[in-house]
Amino acid sequence: MKQHYDILIIGGGMVGASLAASLIPAGKRLGLSIAVVEAFPMPDAGSVAYQPSYDARATALAYGSRLIYEQIGIWEQLREHLCPITDIHVSDKGRFGVSRLNAGDENVAALGYVVENHWLGRVLMNRLAQPDAQHIDLLCPAEVTAVNTLSDKMAVTLMTEGREHRLTAELVVMADGGRSELREQLGIGYRHKGYHQHALVTNISPESPHHNIAYERFTDTGPMALLPLEDLSLDALAPAELSAAESSSPLQEGRHRMGLVWTIPDDQIDEMLALSDREFIERVHERFGYRAGVFVRVGERYSYPLKLSVADEQVRQGLIMLGNAAHALHPIAGQGYNLALRGVVTLAAELIRAREAGVNLGDINHLTRFAEQVRQDQRKTIGFSDKTMKLFSNNNPLLALGRSAGLQLLDICPLAKTVFARSAMGLDQPTPDLH
Repeated sequence: MKQHYDILIIGGGMVGASLAASLIPAGKRLGLSIAVVEAFPMPDAGSVAYQPSYDARATALAYGSRLIYEQIGIWEQLREHLCPITDIHVSDKGRFGVSRLNAGDENVAALGYVVENHWLGRVLMNRLAQPDAQHIDLLCPAEVTAVNTLSDKMAVTLMTEGREHRLTAELVVMADGGRSELREQLGIGYRHKGYHQHALVTNISPESPHHNIAYERFTDTGPMALLPLEDLSLDALAPAELSAAESSSPLQEGRHRMGLVWTIPDDQIDEMLALSDREFIERVHERFGYRAGVFVRVGERYSYPLKLSVADEQVRQGLIMLGNAAHALHPIAGQGYNLALRGVVTLAAELIRAREAGVNLGDINHLTRFAEQVRQDQRKTIGFSDKTMKLFSNNNPLLALGRSAGLQLLDICPLAKTVFARSAMGLDQPTPDLH
């Protein structure tokens, strides 16, 4: 642990680790010193041991995020355990409107990919443990308890192993998720909009293969998204997982997996969580139908309240917020992490330019330039998610007819479909150069 760092990143999750990884080549060339502070113990340095789990949480990566991770240098390893999305099927329950997107029609290998968070985290940590990343210190388990502004740097108080340490940094990056007592201490306010809904998240198994198709199904109680996951290799399961699979269904019935994200009104979430597995699968079929086949197994169910949250300030002198610390949006379009990752590489490119120009990395002028660069992307992505949620959660007959006609029109108009697909894939803007 050094007494001073050029960049100190609070949070070693997917966003914080991605920022550190994106700065490895240029950081080594420019002599940047970087610290990543994480409250939980990190995996063993260089370890990429992968233990599959039926209930693993996953993230949808847009095709544009693949291009980012290719540039960061982790894509070849990451692709060992992920599932490509080759088709997307969008429908509105009880209406005629249907739209389909196909990767081949858009001349890409996949419209997106679904990766388990555990695996993405392992691959990122492995990248940070490589010999060319020796300028990055992983400080964990540790907790930042205070951040204060000095004249030309930030003062950081760190607790680790029961001892207090005081460090300084030119720039502090807060990538510590949506809840943070530290941000409250700093007086950073947020604009919140509650949707009076919960997201119910679980993994569910169709009897037959999912054929790499993702589904978005809009219903009168809320949208449902089904994402294809990597098939589970039963030979690699731990004994406890094998036992659980045997007790719930024949082993082969648990091999195919899909991630379900179901938006449910607040007053119905407790009932849905309390259902037996069989009753829950029946409810899924009732709302979703059988377009993905018959579901035969469901995993542990989780839920969290849905709201739109945007920080009043995303940059200050010597301080910047990324990911859920800056913005949290409805998962209806699956764009939250992709938006955060685009912000990560935009910031990395801005920091590289600042260091090359000899500018203090915490200088408010260049941080404001970064904020202006990402503002349009944030407004567009957050606005699209918010408006889509409102449109497809409204039972007004005229609106329902209009959105159904819109889906059908999109399906028969190749140009409109391509424009929509490229935007959803994050290909409507260039990827910054990180070298």
